Amino acid sequence: MALLNDSEIQSNLDSMDGWVFSNNSICKEFLFNDYMGGIEFVNELAKVAEKNNHHPDITIGWCKVTISFTSHDLGGVSAECVSMAKTVENSLQP
Repeated sequence: MALLNDSEIQSNLDSMDGWVFSNNSICKEFLFNDYMGGIEFVNELAKVAEKNNHHPDITIGWCKVTISFTSHDLGGVSAECVSMAKTVENSLQP
C-alpha cells in the first residue's frame, strides 16, 4: 500500500461530491433529518470498514456525521482510503 500524491488524490475527489483533502486525509460531512439517522449510518459504515480493514475517523454531532479516511500507518491518503470513500458514496449515502 502506497500513498497517493496530491494530484492523484484531487483527481479522484473531482468526481466525488463534497469530499475534501485536508490534513493528510479525505473527509466529508453528511447531514441527516434526525440524530438516529446519523447513528444508523455510522453503524453501517462500521460494518463496511471492519470488513475492509480500513477504518475512518468519525465525528458524530446533532444530525450530522463527519468521516475522515487516512492511512494511519503511512501518514496520508492511500488508494484504500479513496476506495472506502467511493464505497460510502455508492452504497451508504444517507
